[in-house]
Amino acid sequence: MSATSITNVTSNSKALYRTIWRWHFYAGIFCIPFVIALSLTGAIYLFKPHYESWQQSQYHSLPISGERLAPNQQIQAALAAIPNGKFLSYRLPQAADEAVLVNVQADSNWQVFVNPYTGEVLAKQDSSETLMNIVRTLHGELLLGNVGSVLVELAACWAIVLLVSGVYLWWPRNAKGLAGVIYPRLREGSRTFWRDIHAVTGIWISSLALFLLVTGLPWALVWGAALKEVRALDFSAQQDWTQSRAQEHQHWRAQASDVFDLTPAILATAEKIQLAPPVELSISNAHHNTWKASSQAGNRPERVDAWISADGAIEKQSLFADKKLLDRAIGIGVAAHEGYLFGWFNLVLGVLTCAGLILMSVSGFILWRKRKPDSVLGAPPAMPTRVGFAVVAITIGLAIFLPLLAISLIALLVIEFLLLRRLSGVSQWLGLSR
Repeated sequence: MSATSITNVTSNSKALYRTIWRWHFYAGIFCIPFVIALSLTGAIYLFKPHYESWQQSQYHSLPISGERLAPNQQIQAALAAIPNGKFLSYRLPQAADEAVLVNVQADSNWQVFVNPYTGEVLAKQDSSETLMNIVRTLHGELLLGNVGSVLVELAACWAIVLLVSGVYLWWPRNAKGLAGVIYPRLREGSRTFWRDIHAVTGIWISSLALFLLVTGLPWALVWGAALKEVRALDFSAQQDWTQSRAQEHQHWRAQASDVFDLTPAILATAEKIQLAPPVELSISNAHHNTWKASSQAGNRPERVDAWISADGAIEKQSLFADKKLLDRAIGIGVAAHEGYLFGWFNLVLGVLTCAGLILMSVSGFILWRKRKPDSVLGAPPAMPTRVGFAVVAITIGLAIFLPLLAISLIALLVIEFLLLRRLSGVSQWLGLSR
């Protein structure tokens, strides 16, 4: 290879590096606030079962006085506490001294705790106003409804770009040893320190962060709706997650009923088959005159549904293994995303990943402020380059897989080339001029 060819290859390599660095920079500027918000709310939501166990502990250890009331009487007591309420579901107590939880649909979904021996309503709360529901809504839609859901999804798409481009930028080319690659250099100045904290943290958690981002997509409004259409081509089972709070509310209303007859036989059978707790009993829409006992275990591979007739006979059971391959894959991913799949270690990994994402965001911001000249945004300047096949293939692959990313990418390129590059002051400030 001639000296000129070597020079051209080196020049193109540097130009490609700066181009990817520039897109990494722009993605970071947009994503950092969202990543911090999603990491904080996600880390809090991982502790949902522990928080709810503590919160509901006051409804355990009830005095046992005589025989339990009939299930229908317990439900009627709950409905009487909520004006215009309709029955949604009955949660099986896990112990004889535990209150019954009845979900009631009115203006919203209400949780009503009933003493099964006296029929006394111990407490009632609007599900949408519980701490963990607020945290979940913040995590999924920033309390902004569908607009917030789209913003979160868009941030997740660009966070994937951020991680993929970050791995490319981190990739050791001329490194001598592992310092700055696997562990940070602590004594070479603040700029090197923050660079290493940003890059090294990223490489340690990038695969886990990508997993969280991808497994969160089924809840996303656009991506999840597209997935629902794909499932509708060949899947008859109803998905057990929703893309928005509005869809969840519609689901509650569809399931609510004025007519119910929860017989002692149904209750006894539901307790006997010992599904993974918590277990909810609801009126089956798919099977006439039957009730559905449904495990709501956080670890979704443990979930089982059973349909029970009025005389206590089991008409049908549906196991996780009976689901289609796509639904099983999503279920496993959702369970891992929420920290349930493999016990406490799953929870620890989730918390560490969230903490790592926050550290990357903070260190990236500090690094930008240290490098940024006063008169410009601080993005690496654009340089003409020949983009390789691998870069094109990865970009097209991500765009196909993430429709919101494709739309936003096209919009950005159009705005950049038709408008921003033509405004000399703006172009120079953004680093679009050479």
